[in-house]
Amino acid sequence: MRLIGLAVVRDVLRSRRFQERVILAVILAKALRQVNQQGRASTMARLAAWDKRKIHSLEAKAEKQGRAVKGTRQMASRPSKDLPQKMREA
Repeated sequence: MRLIGLAVVRDVLRSRRFQERVILAVILAKALRQVNQQGRASTMARLAAWDKRKIHSLEAKAEKQGRAVKGTRQMASRPSKDLPQKMREA
């Protein structure tokens, strides 16, 4: 029984049709792997671009808030010269 099984396996491995199918499967697997890698690379590029835009947006927002706080601090640190006059009028 084993000899018959080995003979069948040998015949299948020697078969031109089997060899063509194996070669085709290898080519398809490699092509699919390459397509998958390209898809991942473009996804990562889009994600990196999105991240860069978000960081730039957050930095601009923080800078704007920092300028607003600095301006408010400067206004509070130098009181108006006519503040006593205004307080008396009120």
